[in-house]
Amino acid sequence: MADAGKLDFLFNPRSIAVVGATDSKGKLSSIIMASLENAGFKGKIYPVNPKHNIVRGRRCFPDIKAIEEDVDLAVIAVSSLTAVEVIRGAAGLVKGAIVIGGGFSETGFNGALLEAELKELSAKSGIRIVGPNCMGIYDTVSSVDTFFIPRERAKRPGPGRVSVLSQSGSFALIAMEEFASEGIGVARVVSYGNKADVDEADCLDFLAEDSSTGAVLLYIEGISDGRKFVESATECAKKKPVIALKAGRYSAGGGAARSHTGAMAGRYELYRAAFKKAGVIEISGYEEFIDAGRVFSRFSKAPGKRVVIITDGGGIGVSMADECAARGLIVAQLSGEKVEKLKKTFPGYFTVSNPLDLTGSATDEWYGDALRETLSGDDFDIAIVAALWGPPALTDELPAILAETAKKSGKPVIICSPGGEYAKTKKRLFEELGLPVFSTPEGAVRAAAALSKSGKWIR
Repeated sequence: MADAGKLDFLFNPRSIAVVGATDSKGKLSSIIMASLENAGFKGKIYPVNPKHNIVRGRRCFPDIKAIEEDVDLAVIAVSSLTAVEVIRGAAGLVKGAIVIGGGFSETGFNGALLEAELKELSAKSGIRIVGPNCMGIYDTVSSVDTFFIPRERAKRPGPGRVSVLSQSGSFALIAMEEFASEGIGVARVVSYGNKADVDEADCLDFLAEDSSTGAVLLYIEGISDGRKFVESATECAKKKPVIALKAGRYSAGGGAARSHTGAMAGRYELYRAAFKKAGVIEISGYEEFIDAGRVFSRFSKAPGKRVVIITDGGGIGVSMADECAARGLIVAQLSGEKVEKLKKTFPGYFTVSNPLDLTGSATDEWYGDALRETLSGDDFDIAIVAALWGPPALTDELPAILAETAKKSGKPVIICSPGGEYAKTKKRLFEELGLPVFSTPEGAVRAAAALSKSGKWIR
């Protein structure tokens, strides 16, 4: 396993050179300069372009050598041929580089030759390269943003505990947008594209030791060094959840991956085996990726797989119980002692069981009483609370009651709040109090299953 500290200059740079910098609107380098400034980067920013003397009010240098100061990171936004020459001339002058542009192995034979040259230059010079064909790094810890989509078109998430590693820049970007819209924060996001040098394993080594990262989400098209990945993922998963979406699992997707980032998708069975060996939680599809971000932004694990379901609608409770069984969770029956206590709390017409249906007469206090009693002791590890907003006695106080009870229990509480416009207005109330909210029973149960798997591996 690599020394994680060796990549600190990528994630926490003190100075950044933007090669190809310009004031011309619409140019990638111009947007990157604006992204860095808008992110509030506190270090030095050096525009580099022989065609300009001033860019965005800053002195512009003809090349990196002319800066005559240490540069931690060079962001290179020029053509593929020029990018290779920039790396060649940067030996001994920069520690790391992000090669933004495409035109490498994803384009065919000639591009692959250029990428091989880039890789060789990295090995000889010691410059660690992210990319090519990527968006680079968005980091709320060090206030770095090299993504070349303007913020008015793609909102950035605030600080949080989830870090994202993605071969695809567009996938990382849309996930960031969705996280931002839901108030889900991130620590560090890396789009590493063709990974001529720095790959997911290198990033996992760093994130395993990163106190700002509580969980890691991976979007993978292809892995070139399986042994290296398993070693790095295993060490990281011992300390925090590692969740992976493998794209290009089948022939059509595999072909798309090769033309997209130059990735060889490989046999899916091998990836499944590698994930299992390393303790990586595998997910399927974009929706599950967002669900994972939602729940792991709040919790790291569950102590076990015993689930209590509390709802005010019998049908949705039965649906959740079925989904729990399908995903290996246990919807255990309530102990005789808990049944007796709950029977004294609720009306005589209640059927006290798991799922626990509070009926259309549900009140805020009943939800609190049910959650408090079921999570007391060691009977259950996770609670899924389905709040249907039809009962007239439910008020905006419900989220606060559930959040306080969840905090005291020390166990994960997942909210399912399905419905239309009215239910959606209540969703924010839960989110603002730190409770992950899902609009479908399946999403809530998937989240519970992921937490249970994470807890099992860490144990």
